[in-house]
Amino acid sequence: MEERTNVYEKIVERLTAMLGAKDYTEATAFADLGMKSVNYSSMINVLEDEFDVEIPFMDFRRKATIGEAVDFVCNLIDG
Repeated sequence: MEERTNVYEKIVERLTAMLGAKDYTEATAFADLGMKSVNYSSMINVLEDEFDVEIPFMDFRRKATIGEAVDFVCNLIDG
């Protein structure tokens, strides 16, 4: 559970740095945030460095919400 919280917090931290402070929740849709490829790449780089995992760009980009992205990264970490 702690790992999931860490992944969520890192994603929100990166979104805040890129897009400004908003009321992010796990239900927040990336499409509603106006995410661009460069934003996804930046987030993936931060997550890969932080959690020592390789994240496939297109698979990550297909995640509709922050919660789906968190679950996806946690599954990669757990192997």
